[in-house]
Amino acid sequence: MRISIITAGSRGDVAPFTGLGRRLLEAGHQVAVAAHPPFAALIGECGLEYLSLPGDPQELIRTRGRTSAPEEAQAVMTAFLDGLADGVTTAVADGTDLVLTAFGPAPLSQTAGEASGVPVIGTYLAPAFATRQFPLPGAPGADDLGPEGNLAAGQTVLRRAEGLLADAVTRLRTRLGLPADAPSAPRGDIRPVFHGFSPLVVPRPADWPSQVEVAGYWWPCRPHGWQPPAELVDFLQAGPPPVFIGFGSMAPGQGERLGELVTEAVKRVGVRAVVQTGWAEMNGGGDDVLVVGDLPHDWLFPRMAAVVHHSGAGTTGAGLRAGVPAVPVPVMADQPFWAARLHHLGVAPRPLPFQDLTAETLGAAITTCITEQFYRRRAAELAHHINAEDGAAALLARIDMECAG
Repeated sequence: MRISIITAGSRGDVAPFTGLGRRLLEAGHQVAVAAHPPFAALIGECGLEYLSLPGDPQELIRTRGRTSAPEEAQAVMTAFLDGLADGVTTAVADGTDLVLTAFGPAPLSQTAGEASGVPVIGTYLAPAFATRQFPLPGAPGADDLGPEGNLAAGQTVLRRAEGLLADAVTRLRTRLGLPADAPSAPRGDIRPVFHGFSPLVVPRPADWPSQVEVAGYWWPCRPHGWQPPAELVDFLQAGPPPVFIGFGSMAPGQGERLGELVTEAVKRVGVRAVVQTGWAEMNGGGDDVLVVGDLPHDWLFPRMAAVVHHSGAGTTGAGLRAGVPAVPVPVMADQPFWAARLHHLGVAPRPLPFQDLTAETLGAAITTCITEQFYRRRAAELAHHINAEDGAAALLARIDMECAG
């Protein structure tokens, strides 16, 4: 079976699907991953076929940041979404037998699947169905609002997500000759759906619809032949385990400010640090700080004393897999949800919101994280159980059913 995986966004939105894609490949399927051009090399180095989705999310953020006129900003977003829709359509129509879609592009994937007669399965990296048990990622704050409040907040999040792509879906239906009065199912109505995180981290709510499952993590594939940079190996061997500090795709253009802040925090605490540049292009200085680019977290994180990160879904999972405590510094979107979950699980101190980040607050949070041994013990215990899970198994079984049918 030829399977197309469609995802959009930053590296954290792409990397888990490289691991899932490899499992599908090893099971005998043909696998292509459709993503933005900056991730073509990552996908290819994992032995998977790459399909291009037009647009660069990092450049989109920069362009919209430079644009003060609302009309111009809307025009930029419209062009981006229409390009994304065209790329999704091409990926689905390219001899595909089955589509696996991430949450973000799901309405476009469903529309293209309808036009081509190709079945679509949802493969989501964060909870995407309203429930009474917790407010969905993206709801204001991260506090439990009570059963009815959680449900209402989740429904609001989903309506807002649908609205972002509603016009793009309408335009795509027109281009594909689909009836405008019979719109494709929204993201919440795609069935089946598999969520790629551990039920130990977020148990499946009892009030979720049938055929909506929590499967377990899909770990990113390490690029073929990858070796750690010699400079990094030397740094790790030169002293005690350092602290990882990185904010992924967050805070573009704030690299200098963040670099100074991180350098001062590390100096205050007296620890060594590996600082990942990310989209912020963060830097750092001093003998006890090493600045690195993108690296496989499955190799790096187990060698750290703790991980300071923005609490994106992929980075959160990587830290849990490594069994090291975390300092969650959420910025936006689903990040406050994952940050609160880390604290609830006992592997991290209370989250430090990005807007409250200073050298003093970061230093204090790192100190708490590495001196309170409870966090490390709990992280190691949870990692032991998470690493025993097979997040791809249920999805592979479902795909086997599709093949048999």
